[in-house]
Amino acid sequence: MAHYILRRLLAVIPVLLGLTVIVFAIMAMIPGDPATAILGSYATPENVDRINRALGLDKPLVQQYFIWLGNILQGDFGRSYTQNRPVIDIITERFGNTLILAGTSLVLCSILGLLAGIVSAVRQYGFTDKLVTLFVLIGISVPSFWLGLLLILVFAVKLQWLPASGMYAIYGGGGPMDLIRHLILPAFTLSVVATGVVARLTRTSMLEVLRQDYIRTARAKGLKERRVIMRHAFKAALVSVIPVLGIQAGFVLGGAVYIETVFQWPGIGSMLVTAISTRDLLTVQGGVLVVAAAYVLFNLAADVVQTMLDPRLR
Repeated sequence: MAHYILRRLLAVIPVLLGLTVIVFAIMAMIPGDPATAILGSYATPENVDRINRALGLDKPLVQQYFIWLGNILQGDFGRSYTQNRPVIDIITERFGNTLILAGTSLVLCSILGLLAGIVSAVRQYGFTDKLVTLFVLIGISVPSFWLGLLLILVFAVKLQWLPASGMYAIYGGGGPMDLIRHLILPAFTLSVVATGVVARLTRTSMLEVLRQDYIRTARAKGLKERRVIMRHAFKAALVSVIPVLGIQAGFVLGGAVYIETVFQWPGIGSMLVTAISTRDLLTVQGGVLVVAAAYVLFNLAADVVQTMLDPRLR
């Protein structure tokens, strides 16, 4: 098992290097001059040239990339133009908030999706199956940002049950319960689409497993139906669901960009939106690279867990 994990870790290295190339190339292709955006009304030709030399933007793109990559390998993501702070400090400060939101959403979509898929498979073609399928299709079809705005309108504006934005209350907040109240709407909004995907795959996998001979044998031996479903069928079906959970982990992490904007959640997503609007390229590069690397690592963890559940994959 250790050899397999080591092999998978080595395979991640070229993927991460490829990510750095893609992120740098996309940022380089964005129209406009960062020096002009930084200087604003003070963007005289002399000042623009001075800023370009200070930031290394006067060098060829290939040389700029290797300088940037070398700094990243040393833990230096550069310095934010707009905040005049190290980018790594900004990312560290914001990324924890994003992990809280994305982690809660992943737990929600995993629990709700697995339960919905199991119930739908066990009650195949019944009323429960049709009801679950209907809600799953609606959840997958509704845009997350629109659902977020609708939830704000209903639960924050009309009913005033939950706060509409932020991570803590402006006055008198800061406790765990305050965090939970602010987390409910964005976490649920972010988890809806992922819940539908997990539920559909869980249903398909469960139906396939329930048709296997060993399931019929377990029932013929007189085992209780709940034990057959949860101990035998679900365990086998989970092997097919685990990789999708890894993909959905990356999905909720990436989806946090616009959900954080809708709910004004102080995470890395809202940081990226602000950095893009102010042309703070080093902050954008660092934030996108961290999110993409987290996506790769989540999928690596899902592969390892899947292999632990099914040794045949080794």
